[in-house]
Amino acid sequence: MTTLGDVDEFIQQLTLALGELMKGNPEPVKKCYSQGQDVTLGDPFGPFVRGWEQVATVIDHAASQFRNGEMVDTETVKSYVTPEFACLVTVERAKAKVGGEDAVTPINVRATTLMAPEDGEWKIVHRHVDTITTARPAESVIQR
Repeated sequence: MTTLGDVDEFIQQLTLALGELMKGNPEPVKKCYSQGQDVTLGDPFGPFVRGWEQVATVIDHAASQFRNGEMVDTETVKSYVTPEFACLVTVERAKAKVGGEDAVTPINVRATTLMAPEDGEWKIVHRHVDTITTARPAESVIQR
């Protein structure tokens, strides 16, 4: 049975894995995900994807955009945990070289991570990450 303590351990594992992603290594993050066909991911680089193959491809692409980075801090805004389901709402702060940039820059994102037990371990079944961590004007939602 999965427990609250198991969720805390999983969150620590995910935080370490995200640190590896900031160095360009996607593998630890990929191990945190369900490999089911209903797994979903929305990251800052593109639209939502569904299914393990697409999720793995998006994680690989995200990792290719980062290098020489690290996780700085994870702020838990709220968490909900039951034996069958867990939801984690966070602000994640990292720093890395992004894309073709030569300087290490701050990367702040808000994330919602949904987890479910799979074969006795918590796995991510959905994750949404975006770069909105400060107030923005109403016009920022207009797509031109």
